[in-house]
Amino acid sequence: MDAKAARRGLHPGKALADARAMIPDLAVIRANAAADAKLLEAIADWCERYTPLVALDSPDGLFLDITGAAHLFGGEEAMAKEIHHAISAQGFAVCLALAGTAEAARALARYAPGAIVAQSGEAEAVAHLPTEALNADPYIIHALRRAGLRTIAQVAARKRHELAARFGGDFITLLDCTLGRGGKPIAPRTPLPDLMAERRFAEPVVMEDVIAETILSLGKSLASVLENRGEGARVLEAAFFRADGEMRRIAIQTARPTRDAAIIARLFREKLDALPDPLDPGFGFDLIRLSANLAQGLQAETAGLDTNVFDAEVELLVDRLAARFGAHRVMRFQPQDTHIPEAASVAVPAQHYESSKSPWRKQRSASEAPRRPLRLFANPEPVEMLAQMPDGPPLRFRWRRALHHVVCAEGPERIAMEWWRRQEPTRDYFRVEDERGRRFWLYRDGIPREMAHPRWYVHGLFA
Repeated sequence: MDAKAARRGLHPGKALADARAMIPDLAVIRANAAADAKLLEAIADWCERYTPLVALDSPDGLFLDITGAAHLFGGEEAMAKEIHHAISAQGFAVCLALAGTAEAARALARYAPGAIVAQSGEAEAVAHLPTEALNADPYIIHALRRAGLRTIAQVAARKRHELAARFGGDFITLLDCTLGRGGKPIAPRTPLPDLMAERRFAEPVVMEDVIAETILSLGKSLASVLENRGEGARVLEAAFFRADGEMRRIAIQTARPTRDAAIIARLFREKLDALPDPLDPGFGFDLIRLSANLAQGLQAETAGLDTNVFDAEVELLVDRLAARFGAHRVMRFQPQDTHIPEAASVAVPAQHYESSKSPWRKQRSASEAPRRPLRLFANPEPVEMLAQMPDGPPLRFRWRRALHHVVCAEGPERIAMEWWRRQEPTRDYFRVEDERGRRFWLYRDGIPREMAHPRWYVHGLFA
């Protein structure tokens, strides 16, 4: 409901038929809860310019924990005025209040907007507010009204054991928090970063060179702090706050901890160049923030004449490729402690690769032919067996509607399933070659003496 409708006597909760009876030309638009929630999330993103501790108070409220941040904006009163003016300038109606607990701030913002409560003054500030300001269950509010308790001061004057017996312990906790006698921390939308550096601009910036130089400068600021702590960053995030209220986050990851500002700036440049939706400065960015969301210990290494820098260069290449194409597109195989062929290795993002306790097993010597294909099919493909030796390799089979005559075969290599996978039969693998020189890795699903008609599959092809 807009201000004009309110001036004509309407209020939220009024029946639509009654509202139209009062105002025949009333314009009605169906509510869109999903769009409202998305808009609230966007406003919360923008509010992170004041503090990273922002929580949602659905459907139309926000909590900002400004502990330790008010002095950056000239004090609490100046900060409240700036927030009110900045959000109002974007076309929103704003009611805000400052208090020592989230519950007291919510009550004051909705029923006494503009209030700034001094330390330990919450009980006096909310005393005259109606009981609806407690944000309790409607049934509890109705019961309080029937008991003649219309203000928070009247409720607080009653004995605690009477209220607890009637409304439960949760209501007592809510009342105490609203009165400032205790408080619960808010649940921020995003985790608090390990380290953070930001730069505010007197005039919004739009030039790519200035943005790149700012990221490099912020990277140097983080690097000095990381060096003092003996740490390096693994996950970094750059937040770009536009002057018109939009905010954009760009994140990068590294294969190992780093505090090299040049590398950080280079990875962000790769990421920005590869964005499918380019970074749009609009009217310009008035704040750029660089956060180290994950920092880990980093020991200084001394480079000698025999130091192998190949691994470090490979990791840097992995980071650049991941920044450009995505971490899920740069994979590395990791060995698994199993003899099942399709489970012998697993592809993991190269940036998250960790040394495995199970080393790679040597399958053959340098002079031997490959015993297994380099690549296996994602799913073994069934073949039609037309002729085979008794309890031996196939002589003729059909695969993908093509007939193959076997001229050479090796095997079997018997692989049994693990004890916890007993429902799957034992496999007998054969390496076979047809008359055209094509080599297949076939297996028989089940032992002939155990199964009357075992099935055959092709699991991979040799190069």
